[in-house]
Amino acid sequence: MATSMRKLAGCSTCIYFASSRFSTSLPFRKITPNKFKGKQSSRDWVTRQLNDPYVRLANEENYRCRSAFKLTEIDDNLRIIKPGGIVIDCGAAPGSWSQVAAQRIQLKSKHDGTQKEGMVIAVDLRDIEPIDGVTVFANSDFTKSETQSKLLRMLDNRLANTVLSDMAPNASGNREHDHQVISELCLSVLKFSSQVLESGGHVVCKLWDGSEKKKLLSVMNRMFETVKTIKPDASRSDSAEIFLVGLYFKLRKK
Repeated sequence: MATSMRKLAGCSTCIYFASSRFSTSLPFRKITPNKFKGKQSSRDWVTRQLNDPYVRLANEENYRCRSAFKLTEIDDNLRIIKPGGIVIDCGAAPGSWSQVAAQRIQLKSKHDGTQKEGMVIAVDLRDIEPIDGVTVFANSDFTKSETQSKLLRMLDNRLANTVLSDMAPNASGNREHDHQVISELCLSVLKFSSQVLESGGHVVCKLWDGSEKKKLLSVMNRMFETVKTIKPDASRSDSAEIFLVGLYFKLRKK
């Protein structure tokens, strides 16, 4: 179970290097790795990383992975992260989404004249290096009941504003099988979200597009006032990756 549900490690191996600030819409000289020994597929991967503007920008902004810009785009458009709020980040390694969330909840915000503490909780099967302003549950399988019990104890009867999931299985080479597994991860996140989200809360789930999408959207439509399917600019065009976003949780009894 733990192996099949392990989150993809691609972002943790991003190649970062310093550069001046630039617009991702501007062309730049293609870089080809020199004296690189290995399979052609590995060489192609390195070349893509070296020439990826989001990899460069992640280095410049001190994010751990290019995926940070997927979340920033979603939040810029939909405002799913609430200042002073509580965010749970599932499949958090290496930690770029948690970095974004910690910045955007601003950790402390004034609400009705009082100081309100924000909190980000990150959980992943893999190890996660410490992140400022984030409580980390590393080497923890989100799909296991004991891990979810730890998260509930951490919340201490408080409700989350936002649940994020960038979880995905290791690719097996069988696209339909992988789609089924990531769909199960989405359902696990939605079930957990129904326990912890405040009324009006939000959820974001990564999915590889496929046959189960319609079923997941049906479940989300019963849970949320508005449901959107988004493919951020930072998602690679040749990837089946999409994000299902549920806005304004409506099942919490007031």
